[in-house]
Amino acid sequence: MTLGVAGEGRTVSVRGHGVFLSTFEKQLDSKRRFVVPQDFRAAAAGSFDGVFCFPSIEADCLEGGGKALFDRYADLIEELPFGDPLRTSLETVVYGGMNQLAFDSAGRITLPESLCEAFGLTDWVVVVGLKDRFQIWNRDSFRAWREEQRAAARAGLADLRQRQRAARTGGV
Repeated sequence: MTLGVAGEGRTVSVRGHGVFLSTFEKQLDSKRRFVVPQDFRAAAAGSFDGVFCFPSIEADCLEGGGKALFDRYADLIEELPFGDPLRTSLETVVYGGMNQLAFDSAGRITLPESLCEAFGLTDWVVVVGLKDRFQIWNRDSFRAWREEQRAAARAGLADLRQRQRAARTGGV
């Protein structure tokens, strides 16, 4: 793994693959465009010069990434038999909701109007790196979500440590 400072955030390469790290606030212009952080553009490099983006399954935001994210969902979906209700749901949400957003010459993407309306993306957005993917949030919604996630992480980590200690001591 290599780590270095580049541009707006950190560039990390894990076994030759870039990852999405850090959190950025970006302003949408009147055409619903924003500049994707340089490190995110590098991490998304793949079969086309842009990103895949769709409504997140986990939260009220957009999820995006490069070809690696697309392949990850495709592999997950392909594990399920044709006609399985979960497969159909995932195909509908992921493939049916997916947009290919190309970078323009300034490194911007244009968010579809329907997605902006669905998630309240108007003036400022927050772009959150999650290793192999990123999320695009309404700024106020993200602040509330981040606090919920901090609380869940604290509680979950405390529980994990307790279970690890119990396993080491034989449950005592």
